[in-house]
Amino acid sequence: MIICANKMEYPLRTQCQRVQKQVVVNGEKERVSLLFMKALVSRGSVDAVFQQMASHPQYLESFLRAQHYILHMDGPLPLPYRHYIAIMAAARHHCHYLVYLHSAHFLRVGGDPLWLQGLEAAPPRLRLLAHINKVLAHQPWLTACSHIQTLLKSGEQCWSLAELVQAVVILAHCHALCSFVYGCDADSDFVPRTKTPNGTPPTFCPFDAANGNTNVPQSLATPSEHKTRRRSLDSSCDMVCLKERIQKSQEEREKREERLLQTQTLQQTDMEEEEEIICFADPSGFITDPDFCYEEFARSEEDHFQVFRVQDYSWEDHGFSLVNRLYSDIGHLLDDRFRSVSTLPSLHSSDLKRAIWNYIHCVLGIRYDDYDYGEVNQLLERDLKLYIKAVACFPDATKTPVCPLSWALLKTSERIHVNLLIMEARLQAELLYALRAITQYMIA
Repeated sequence: MIICANKMEYPLRTQCQRVQKQVVVNGEKERVSLLFMKALVSRGSVDAVFQQMASHPQYLESFLRAQHYILHMDGPLPLPYRHYIAIMAAARHHCHYLVYLHSAHFLRVGGDPLWLQGLEAAPPRLRLLAHINKVLAHQPWLTACSHIQTLLKSGEQCWSLAELVQAVVILAHCHALCSFVYGCDADSDFVPRTKTPNGTPPTFCPFDAANGNTNVPQSLATPSEHKTRRRSLDSSCDMVCLKERIQKSQEEREKREERLLQTQTLQQTDMEEEEEIICFADPSGFITDPDFCYEEFARSEEDHFQVFRVQDYSWEDHGFSLVNRLYSDIGHLLDDRFRSVSTLPSLHSSDLKRAIWNYIHCVLGIRYDDYDYGEVNQLLERDLKLYIKAVACFPDATKTPVCPLSWALLKTSERIHVNLLIMEARLQAELLYALRAITQYMIA
């Protein structure tokens, strides 16, 4: 009897396990669907970059929350400034995808189309950011207190400390996102969105009807919705009244169709003009000193003072509190991103993830005194290190990333996890350099 009981329990237990696993899978799918809907609301589309990140819903949620707060929520900088700064950051790496995306957002929030002609057409305050944008993007270890002082003490064009912190966060966020776009090869497949078909008003969302919004534009309504409701005609209605009603109905319909055609023509013209402006938003027009690029971080004895030691200035002990004080709540959102990417379920061991993170910081001049860098060579193959360095230090749309041979054995989600680690490690590195310079300015 006991043996029979065990045999009977086994398939039941297996079935329960399958059900639990299916519940988890369904929950993840629902979570991804919800995140995609949030992306549709905030950006109007679900692009290839979000689709890549969706293999890790936990991380995607923290990423979307932080990005939405940086670009759309309360902050010292006006919305057009935020997207223009993002354009400047993406232009340093010739990332057409991000330049086009933020150009569209820039116009949508009321930005001056003339600014998209290039950096020279932008206000002097924005042009002042060109130098720190260049340094953070390519050689962040050169970020100095003097750069902060120049921005905060430039007469009428000076920045406030709160504005500068938000600008630095946007720059670092977009530089790091360029690395992810480059690593996933999303920029090479990017094709600007075409005009909305049939002159459909851009403010209309196909999901509005499902949400109870019945205010559907006339151009999308079915023909039956435009027709006058039929009325019953009794035998006493004479032909004269009927003809008058028919004629009046035809005249009203012709006037309505004429107004609709004019409205659609104006909308289509505006959209064509907007797209023409965006298409001419050449990344090279938003950068200065185009020859300035990444160089090997020197660690010779004479340059030893340049090494950034985490024991002296870390995100946990210094950067987090400073950025959170000057730009409310952003520290928590950024910290959530860093923690999320390091705790994602993965085939990669914790030692391997730490080796990737510390190697990226190493090539950017940041050292951990309590870490044995011999583990980097033991855990990371040479071709993987070359890939990580290329994506982290010089992502450029004009180059093609060479994927490591070992990647053929990995799932797509595992490759994306590596690119997410690269993005977040680079983001933290740039923030550490910028926030340390701001700290030095404040205590000087």
